[in-house]
Amino acid sequence: MHLDDATWTDVRDADADLAVVPVGSTEQHGPHAPLGTDTHHAETVAKAGVERHDGDVAVAPTIPVGVAEEHRAFAGTLWVSPDTFRSYVRDVVGSLAHHGMDRVVVVNGHGGNVPALEEVTATISRHDDAYAVPFTWFEAVGEHGGDMGHGGPLETALLRATHPELVREDRIDEARRGASDGWGEWVAGTGTNLAHDSAEFSENGVVGDPGAGDTELGAELLDLASEALDRLLTAVDERAPPR
Repeated sequence: MHLDDATWTDVRDADADLAVVPVGSTEQHGPHAPLGTDTHHAETVAKAGVERHDGDVAVAPTIPVGVAEEHRAFAGTLWVSPDTFRSYVRDVVGSLAHHGMDRVVVVNGHGGNVPALEEVTATISRHDDAYAVPFTWFEAVGEHGGDMGHGGPLETALLRATHPELVREDRIDEARRGASDGWGEWVAGTGTNLAHDSAEFSENGVVGDPGAGDTELGAELLDLASEALDRLLTAVDERAPPR
């Protein structure tokens, strides 16, 4: 049941106490991929995981702006503070719980959202009338996760498999030329990254080789992530909330 398409009576009559909330970001992904890449991916994985799941799950509208100030140097990037983001997610989950959907998986498509989501889902589960956990799709794709980058092979592959019309294929070479090999400027032996913003180490915001992410890889990523989300939904549905 997708809340965007449902009527209020559909929700009233549904037998769903489990919901997913996709959260993404509106931020640069190089010259070849859209600002909404993370939002598209969160929504795509959420819907695919729900379709695989044997049970009623409500899909909330996708939250399209997240914690993304690290990309502020690139035009079109939008961001909110971690406090604003946590409050917004908490209120959305609280709204779902008010209508009986009090077990929630927050399906995330943006790395910058991860710390805030870990914090807010713990707060919700400890203090509110709901139980929530985060799920970040690129952390659930096995050995492929190490190639994540930014606007790189994984994100470009998933776009090619699910939204091919959004990939500017004629800009792939440009994306490669301005890309960095890794995220940040790390001081050896310290565990410290000197760079706070992506523009400090990547000319065009890309990390990794987007040309290495083909449609076949994208289909595999979607299969892995949606299967993992299905398993998580089952676990959340069966687990007694820690009250």
